[in-house]
Amino acid sequence: MRSGNTSEAELELKQISVTYPQLSTPYVNLGILFRKSGHLDESEAALKSAVQRNGSSAIAWTELGATQRMRGEFKEAADSYEKAIAADPNYAAAYRNLGVVTDLYLGDPERALTAFERYKQITGEDKPVSTWIAELRQRTGKSTPRPTAAPAPSDSSNAPEGGAAPAATPSGGPPAPADGAAGTAPADKAAPGTAPSGEAPPAAPAAGTAAPPAGKPNTGE
Repeated sequence: MRSGNTSEAELELKQISVTYPQLSTPYVNLGILFRKSGHLDESEAALKSAVQRNGSSAIAWTELGATQRMRGEFKEAADSYEKAIAADPNYAAAYRNLGVVTDLYLGDPERALTAFERYKQITGEDKPVSTWIAELRQRTGKSTPRPTAAPAPSDSSNAPEGGAAPAATPSGGPPAPADGAAGTAPADKAAPGTAPSGEAPPAAPAAGTAAPPAGKPNTGE
C-alpha cells in the first residue's frame, strides 16, 4: 500500500472486516498496515483477531509473530511461529523467523538450528542460510555431514596377470572439509513485515527489525 493512501486503505479494510466479520484476511492486512506505520499495539490486536477467526492460517500466525518480535515479546513470537508451523508444516517463512528469534533473542541455538535446516530443506536456499546453519552447528557441537564416497568398482578383468592389483593412483581431488566448519556470524533480520510475502526469503517479509549478524539470512519478518 503506497504512502498517502494509508488512511484510505485502513478505512476500507475496517469496513470489510465489519461487513465480513468471519474473515481473517482483512485483519491480517490491517495488522501489516498498522505495523508498517509503527502502530504495534493496533497491529497485534488486529492480528490476534485474525487468528481468532482462523486458527489454521499459517500466514496470520507468522504475521502475529513478526509484530510480537518487534514489540520485544520474543517468547510469544516464537510460540506464534510454532503455531504457524503446526497449521502448515511447509510454510517456510515461519521456520526462518523461528530460527532468527530463537537464536538471536531467546538464546536457543538447538531450536534455531532445527528451524533453519527445515527452512533450507523446504526452499533449497543456500546462502546466507547455510552460513548460519554452519555457525549454529559449530556452537552446538554438531559436525557437518560429509558426502558419502562411492565405493570403487571391483573388476578383476582389469587386474594385471598374476593377480596383482594395479597401484592406486591419487584422485587429485581436494581433501574433505573439516567437520564443524562454520561461517561468520551475521546481523539481525530485516524487520518482519509483509504477510506471506512479509517474512520470507522465499516470500518477501515484513519490515522493521534489527539486522542479524552479518552473513545470516534476512529474516524478512
